[in-house]
Amino acid sequence: MRKKSYTLTPELIQKYLVYQEEQERSTATIQKYAHDLTELYLYLNGQPLSKFVLIGWKQKLTETYAPATVNSMLTAVNGYLSYMGWSELRVKLLKIQKSLFLDEQKELTRSEYIRLVRAAEQEGNERLSLVIQTICATGIRVSELRFITAEAVCCGRAGITNKGKRRTVFLPNKLRHLLKQYLKKQKITAGAVFVTRTGKPLNRSNIWRDMKALCESAGVDSNKVFPHNLRHLFARTYYSLERDLSRLADILGHSNVSTTRIYTAESGAVHAKQMERMDLIIT
Repeated sequence: MRKKSYTLTPELIQKYLVYQEEQERSTATIQKYAHDLTELYLYLNGQPLSKFVLIGWKQKLTETYAPATVNSMLTAVNGYLSYMGWSELRVKLLKIQKSLFLDEQKELTRSEYIRLVRAAEQEGNERLSLVIQTICATGIRVSELRFITAEAVCCGRAGITNKGKRRTVFLPNKLRHLLKQYLKKQKITAGAVFVTRTGKPLNRSNIWRDMKALCESAGVDSNKVFPHNLRHLFARTYYSLERDLSRLADILGHSNVSTTRIYTAESGAVHAKQMERMDLIIT
């Protein structure tokens, strides 16, 4: 009986990526799959795929990347193996103990958020100031910023389509007022509010780069400054006021409340203060 051969080639990777596009995966997700599968392809260096080789790659990844990153890469490869009908080669993910608290070194605080907004204003970058405030005040993903249009500002709500799901995001009145002024100055009457000089919607790399450039003048650790952390700040602020995890999941566009729970995690310092307020030590 001839032994089954498993190979990974650039052509097969491309075929899998096309399949992911047909499944309406986001551009960012497809780019990540491409990166992870290419990493494996380079590691193989012409070798055929085998369970033994994949376990060796998994071990090598653990020497370079954080456990969560390793698992995300293994998930991408396992998805490819299932697609090819090679489920027998799938490797187990690393077991990661769930953290009860948010890493304080990565948590963007409200005061730091305010400093970022002020720094953008002081540098004369009104667009960036409003981008930061729009993401943080609505909880949208940076990829969803293109749905914040002149029409949405006018009616006070934006219809957002992401990952095959559609939801409505409301724009706070204070934000609408600022955006209306901005639209008037920029002479934008229709379409996306935040665009480049050529009229194209801003992309995440431009926003990420511009936010990082604010770190020094704002006095904020650069490890905390990226668009998705604004979404986390929105989630924690909303949950501290409403304590409605299910409703928050709907607002954020999460299919699973477990994902939302991660967004609302508090730092150990906050938990320690809560413990002190309990005042249960008598002697």
